[in-house]
Amino acid sequence: MHAPVLVLKDSLKRESGSKVRYAIIQAAEAVADVVRTTLGPRSMLKMLLDAQGGIVVTNDGNAILRELDLAHPAAKSMIELSRTQDEEVGDGTTSVIILAGEMLHVADAFIDKIHPTVICRAYAKALEDAIAVLDKIAMPINAQDRGIMLGLVKSCIGTKFTGRFGDLIADLAIDATTTVGVEVGQGLRDVDIKNYIKVEKVPGGQLEDSRVLKGVMINKDVVAPGKMRRKIVNPRIILLDCPLEYKKGENQTNAELLKEEDWSLLLKMEEEYIEELCMQILKFKPDLVITEKGLSDLACHYLSKHGVSAIRRLRKTDNNRIAKACGAVIVNRPDELQESDVGTGAGLFEVKKIGDEYFAFIVDCKEPKACTVLLRGASKDLLNEVERNLQDAMSVARNIIKNPKLVPGGGATELTVSAALKQKSSSIEGIEKWPYEAAALAFEAIPRTLAQNCGVNVIRTMTALQGKHANGENAWIGIDGNTGSITDMKECKIWDAYNVKAQAFKTAIEAACMLLRIDDIVSGIKKKQAPGATPSKPKVETEADADSEQILPD
Repeated sequence: MHAPVLVLKDSLKRESGSKVRYAIIQAAEAVADVVRTTLGPRSMLKMLLDAQGGIVVTNDGNAILRELDLAHPAAKSMIELSRTQDEEVGDGTTSVIILAGEMLHVADAFIDKIHPTVICRAYAKALEDAIAVLDKIAMPINAQDRGIMLGLVKSCIGTKFTGRFGDLIADLAIDATTTVGVEVGQGLRDVDIKNYIKVEKVPGGQLEDSRVLKGVMINKDVVAPGKMRRKIVNPRIILLDCPLEYKKGENQTNAELLKEEDWSLLLKMEEEYIEELCMQILKFKPDLVITEKGLSDLACHYLSKHGVSAIRRLRKTDNNRIAKACGAVIVNRPDELQESDVGTGAGLFEVKKIGDEYFAFIVDCKEPKACTVLLRGASKDLLNEVERNLQDAMSVARNIIKNPKLVPGGGATELTVSAALKQKSSSIEGIEKWPYEAAALAFEAIPRTLAQNCGVNVIRTMTALQGKHANGENAWIGIDGNTGSITDMKECKIWDAYNVKAQAFKTAIEAACMLLRIDDIVSGIKKKQAPGATPSKPKVETEADADSEQILPD
């Protein structure tokens, strides 16, 4: 007897073979074309409507692609590339999409003639050789030299909207990353941007008013503004992760009281419990108590009576930053408090009113390992774009602190890699030679796109650049993105971080290989039924029935 086989004919849709590969290449090229005009300092901006109806104005590749809603699975895969690049190194999100799109575009010519596995093997070899060329032309630098760091960060954000504001964003990024850098041994430093650098956007004022605070700023006021101090010099700070109020029952609690005095006794017990909590804290003579949970009116009374300011219901992430800034330790129970848990590193606690809101500043810290970047600007849209650019700038600064090596910008690196791969392709035997040569040509997409966005004659510029790079010399000759002229990148100080370039090459080529190896797209989404139609039940067939007909149509 044959076992029953469940066949869902209506809900399975299958496409296969070279049709699928052509569709994937077209989808990838379409995604690359969306962000192509946003590469370089003379790039265009995109205005996007997000899901909530808000407006996003940006030329950041990741921010643009994040807002797109695309149907084709290959296009969705391409969008993931820019997200990966953004999370790993924070810059080069546009370059990686253009490069991946070009790698697939050049494979289009021989997708029917050469097996995809052979193409992928050639691409993998090209990637290996490209990284070797990167290592060869990379220039080690001193990450402690602020001038070099400033030049590098400026050249990386020169392609962004805030590039016109000069050194401002670069200074903010370098100050913030050097503040929170932590030694991890062997001369290496680690920078945790996500957890220990908070960007606080406050509309109003000018962009030039933005600054890095040597400490933390939070959108909170003290619990009792009239009774508690709003300015304390050299405060002793205690951080808590517990409520300073009477414990409530986990679920409904019933108390049966027989005498009237029992009610008074119950209230007195609550008051004594809160008083005991407060006294355990007050014996360490704090000036400021901050808790992540609630703080009752009675606790507020005891603290204010002893001249202690208090802030309640603070975010866990903000509490961690304050702990890093002032040297305090977050305590879970007041009876476990020790003198070493009290933070004494802060120079000033102050509550200020900016616009309509109150902000608490814990600043002038001695050796802060967390900081806040205060951004001011005319509108929310402007501040959002400045924040995106600042995140990129901080990521670049972090990359240099982690791996202090530079490569030339302005398309010079890609041209050098392309020329080296072209030379090496002559020594490659067999059918792999053609896709290897095609990969070499694909690297020229970056300088070509830069030339297009400058408005210069693309053919003339690219021919001149290829002539300069033909013998593997002039590795630092590239395009000045502002003028479109061919110049030495060292003289113009147009640099890129080694990590950014290496990650872009790896991500783009590995993604292109993955997409080329797809030969089937099987969709299990059910077709929409006409209103009023009865849903069709899955048909159960036996193996004998299944053998006599084709289950999945071509």
